Order: sequence, then structure tokens, then C-alpha cells
Amino acid sequence: MSKPIVAIVGKPNVGKSRFFNYVVGQRISIVEDTPGVTRDRVYADTSWKDREFTLIDTGGIEPESEDIILSQMREQANIAIEVADVILFITDIRQGVTAADSEIAIMLKKAKKPIILVCNKADNYGEPPAELYEFYNLGLGDPHPISAANAIGIGDLLDEIYSKLPPKKDDENIEEEIKVAIIGKPNVGKSSLLNRILGEQRSIVSNIAGTTRDAIDSKFENEHGKYIFIDTAGIRRKSKVNEAIEKFSIMRTLLAIERSDVCLVLIDATEGVTDQDAKILGEAHEAGKGIIIVVNKWDAIEKDNNTLENYKKEIYNKISYATYAPIIFISAETGQRVNKLFSLINEVNKQNSLRISTSVINEVINEATLVVQPPTDKGRRLKILYGTQATIRPPTFVIFVNNKELFHFSYQRYLINCFRNNFGLEGTPVRLIIREKGE
Repeated sequence: MSKPIVAIVGKPNVGKSRFFNYVVGQRISIVEDTPGVTRDRVYADTSWKDREFTLIDTGGIEPESEDIILSQMREQANIAIEVADVILFITDIRQGVTAADSEIAIMLKKAKKPIILVCNKADNYGEPPAELYEFYNLGLGDPHPISAANAIGIGDLLDEIYSKLPPKKDDENIEEEIKVAIIGKPNVGKSSLLNRILGEQRSIVSNIAGTTRDAIDSKFENEHGKYIFIDTAGIRRKSKVNEAIEKFSIMRTLLAIERSDVCLVLIDATEGVTDQDAKILGEAHEAGKGIIIVVNKWDAIEKDNNTLENYKKEIYNKISYATYAPIIFISAETGQRVNKLFSLINEVNKQNSLRISTSVINEVINEATLVVQPPTDKGRRLKILYGTQATIRPPTFVIFVNNKELFHFSYQRYLINCFRNNFGLEGTPVRLIIREKGE
């Protein structure tokens, strides 16, 4: 059972993201003094008085705008309102009640959900400012003055949120989801894939590169299991990263990789695998995540009997360090093979968290050293004394030897391949930690 949802809405630049970041205790939403910076719904779990709930930050609502991005931001806010149990309507006390505030208030009343009216930027301690009373005209009850920047009034507001949450259910905090980050360079179809999976316009989709700036979480459940999909901003080459906002987006993508279990690395079939694709996949590899290479827009490629195998060879030649990663060819636009992703995600997640007993590990090591003798140097031969598994995610093995300097990289790679041949480990990096006896 999912946690209750609290949606934050309001016109642009009233401090929604600053409040969101303060409450969840980390900088997830981008905070920049530019209207329209947060353009998709951003989810994070938080708690108050031992009650967990999910907070959603939304893009600023421009009720009358016909701009394509702004109108889609409005649609995202509407979806957040639909799924929310409680709505926080944040306004700017310095600006007073604006026409946009009045329009949003009318829209919220139609939702027939518990609404908490918040007047942000009340930056001084003491008696409520006189400007507060104007907000009673919105007809949403008592306004709550806060300062998200100075942390004034936040505790009282959280008490009010707590009082309006639906009754707690016994299975509310049970979590079994696999966290899946959808990563890739701009405009390869990440948001289109997420929308195809969810069956709704969950992320803003347009042909403007860089439309998704935040990393966005979406919970999803089907017959294959429970998932949290994280749609991310595309990572550009550093030479093309000029805006501070764009840099924050890259940070957000790297953080999304860190908190994921499995990364779907999207490649545009019409462009082929590029250096930038290899770099993005390398970030997931270095982070030790399960990896699936997803070739999107496969429907746009002219094919013959050898097209698929040749494409696989091209990818693995470019990313020779990650030939363990399975490749799937899909079309997010038509839905071709998208359903096959789930069983692959489950298997890769299982392999990334695989535990192997010490006795079995040493059987494989003994057999490997019999088949291929360990290397020698100046008359001294490497001896592998024994091995054991240290951690999972990724599977990490500690190998004890007589001399670390004799354990050449090529023999380490051979041993990892032996582990893969015996244990599977498809879709996951494998790490070796080399120790000398007594260390």
C-alpha cells in the first residue's frame, strides 16, 4: 500500500521547491530564482510524528498560458492534484493575492480535497503580517504564514498536514519496489518510455532537447512486481553545459543513478552508440548498478537478417568494459517489446544482489587456476589462497593472495569471467578486492 500523498501547487516562483527541499531534508528539486524551473512532478518520501508520506513538488501553474511547456506544466500539476490526499497551495505573501492565485483557488476547490493555504516569504518572527488577511478572500480557510528560506512556521504547517492525512493503514510502509533509473543523453526517448510504461502523460514529452530537468520518481506495479521508475534529465557533454540549471540537472541524474538498483541506459537507434552514450553507461558501471542497454526507436531502422547482431557488436565494441549488460531493442512510441523490460529488470536486479557461499567461490577459483595457471614474474608465481564475497550491489569478492603485485589485471579479468560463467551475474558489474595474507 502506498503512503499518503501531499501535493505542493502554486504559481511559479513562490518558493514551492525551497519548501519541498527543506521538508524532505535534501536538495532534490532544483531551486533557482527563475520562474518555471521545476517543470515535472518530483516525488520524495518524508515523515512527521512517525507518519510517513510522499511529498510532490510541481511546476508552477500558469492558468491562462498557451505556451507549450507551461501548458504541459499545468497538466502535470493537475495530475498531482488528482492523486493527492492533501494539497498545499503555496502563495507569495509579498505579492498579495494575484489573479493567478484566484484562478488556482477555483481550480483546487473543484478537486474537493483537503487544501492547506500557505503564505510563503513571511520572513519575520512575531505577529502575523497584516498582508496575511488579504488571503482569506480566496475562501480556503486560515492561511498559514511560513518562510521556507528561514524555516519559520514549518513545524506548525507540518502539524496541519499531519492532521489532514487519511487514517493510517497497516501495510502502508511495506516496500518491495525495484528502483529503476532511466538514463541517457537528451532526446533519446526517456520520458516517452516512462509514459508508455505508466500509460499516462507522466513526464513532459516534447522534441525540445532537455525538457526534463529534474529526476522524477513514479511508482508502478504490474504482474511482474513493484517498481519505482526514475526519469532523469539527459546528460550533455560538458562543453554544452552552460546554465547553472543544466549543471544541477546533471547532478540530479548522477544522484538518481546512485539511488537506483537498475539503470536503463537508452540509446537512439537512429544515431548509433556515441561517446556520450558510453560515458553515461560508464557512470552506472562505476556506481555498481545493474545495467540494461535499451536501444530505442528500433522501429525507425531498416533491417536485414544481420542488423540486430551487427548493432550489438557495435555497442559492445564501444563499451568493452560492460559486455555483461544485456541489450534489448524497443520502440517507446509503438510499445514494441516494452513489456519484455520487466522480466529483464527483475533478473538483473536479482543478479546485482546475488550472494554466493565461500565454499562455492573457492571451488570455482581452484578450477580456474587449474585451467589457466596464475602468472609469474621473475620466478615468483601468484598463489590465490582463497576468496570470499564481501558485499552485494554489486557482487564484490575479496581475494587473498601471496603477492598483490603478481595479480595482473588480465588474470583478474579472467577470474571475473569464470565467476560469470559459473554464477551468471548478467547485467551487473563484478568487483574484486585484492588482499595479501594477514591484511
